[in-house]
Amino acid sequence: MSVTGGPVAHEIPGADGPLPGLLWLPDHSSSEAPVPGLVVFQEIFGLSDYVRSRCKDLATLGYAVLAPQVYARLDPPVESLEDDADDLLGTAMGLVGQLDWDLAVRDGLAARDALAALPEVLADQVGLVGFCFGGGLAFNVAAAAARAQVPPAALVSFYGSALPNLLGLAEDVRCPSLHVFGTQDTYLPMETVEQIREAVTGGGTREEVRFELHEGAGHAFDNPNPMFHHEAASRAAWAQTQDFLADVLPTRRGSGVT
Repeated sequence: MSVTGGPVAHEIPGADGPLPGLLWLPDHSSSEAPVPGLVVFQEIFGLSDYVRSRCKDLATLGYAVLAPQVYARLDPPVESLEDDADDLLGTAMGLVGQLDWDLAVRDGLAARDALAALPEVLADQVGLVGFCFGGGLAFNVAAAAARAQVPPAALVSFYGSALPNLLGLAEDVRCPSLHVFGTQDTYLPMETVEQIREAVTGGGTREEVRFELHEGAGHAFDNPNPMFHHEAASRAAWAQTQDFLADVLPTRRGSGVT
């Protein structure tokens, strides 16, 4: 399936004021049925070229994809950090420190509602995907959506950095979920990862939750920046993501990108 141009700017309405986002739509004629949607939550470095490329990958699979610009609420607003920025990690941590987490969750829920409202999208088939910072934010938004009686159709969380502080929400996140981590993650050591596994899988009783470990991979291993990238883990985790979404949130899948 091809992607219709894109991305295009898409304003997300919300109680806290509008939030900018980017929207990717798969190429389909107006006579075809609506498609499932995915809200993609950015990594700590913002709505980077890497995150945008993953949004395009998902749209190519047949999903309508909306990525809210979470750092647009900061003063001054920030879209993304360049890979070669001085003190990349320190600057990114500073941005997260300025963020109002509760506001970010409300914005995430508003993005879910905005995507579900599009005529191109199946309103009851909207999932959430997040990377690093966004992996934890997606988990929190999933819990908030469930409490609002609009539970997501699926959740994919790549090494969610905030998850250790969000495990009390696990009872609310009952949608089919995929969590991926690296075994050499220095930010989330294996002891912490196992605590996350215990909580999100309900001690192994939730068959709808998949939990995947990637040997030798560190934090942010899917990011192509040489500082983080683990090629084998990235390739395997993305294959797991595609397989998971094909099982729980299938699309009319094709090939080719315009």
